[in-house]
Amino acid sequence: MPQLRIQKYIADCGLMSRRAAEEAIRNGEITVNGEQAEIGLKIFPGKDEVRYKGRKVTMPRGEHIYIMLNKPAGYVTTTNDEKGRPCVTDLLKGLDRRVYPIGRLDMASEGLLLLTDDGALTEKLTHPSHDIPKIYNVKVEGEITEEQYRLLLSPMVIDGYKIRPVYTEVLSRGEGRTLLQMTLYEGRNRQIRKMCEQAGLKVRHLKRIAIGKLTLGRLRRGEWRYLTGEQVSYLKGVQNNV
Repeated sequence: MPQLRIQKYIADCGLMSRRAAEEAIRNGEITVNGEQAEIGLKIFPGKDEVRYKGRKVTMPRGEHIYIMLNKPAGYVTTTNDEKGRPCVTDLLKGLDRRVYPIGRLDMASEGLLLLTDDGALTEKLTHPSHDIPKIYNVKVEGEITEEQYRLLLSPMVIDGYKIRPVYTEVLSRGEGRTLLQMTLYEGRNRQIRKMCEQAGLKVRHLKRIAIGKLTLGRLRRGEWRYLTGEQVSYLKGVQNNV
């Protein structure tokens, strides 16, 4: 196998995206043959030994795997947590391969989460320019006013960044609650919760119900299944706006 840049090798191993690998390298968490790695360093896969936080990083055997999980609330979207909180990978009973989440759902949120050992697809779907929508059902306290609704549809600045427009639909009102459906084309940290906070709305329940054409279907909370070949092909065919 020819030489690969260290961050591409790590992504191809399914450990994390290239951007995340670059951050790990900057933090001194990646070593090559016992020496701290630098961004852009080229290695010979199978010959040079790469480690992340002391753990050996190797190419997965065989084909990549792709999983859909119906994440319950109370789990963090990571493979391990320094605070000892439950991780989404704890739910993958019976799986003998290491996979990593594509994107995130915060601990209090639930719904559709994709996991894989395909670093290239992870990089593609988490890149800011991707054009695949993520759809959420959001239950907020109280009945939303017209002013609050218009604010959610208007240009908003989250953490100093002007977000892309978010299509928002009111699905139902009543009993002191409003159910919204919100469609995002980007996923900034806790974006929906921060949008609602700016609009004076308190989120009571947040669930991702779809990623593009992929939906949970009959997948129960806490359960997982493999994606079909058609679903994988769809994700790999998603175009980036670059």
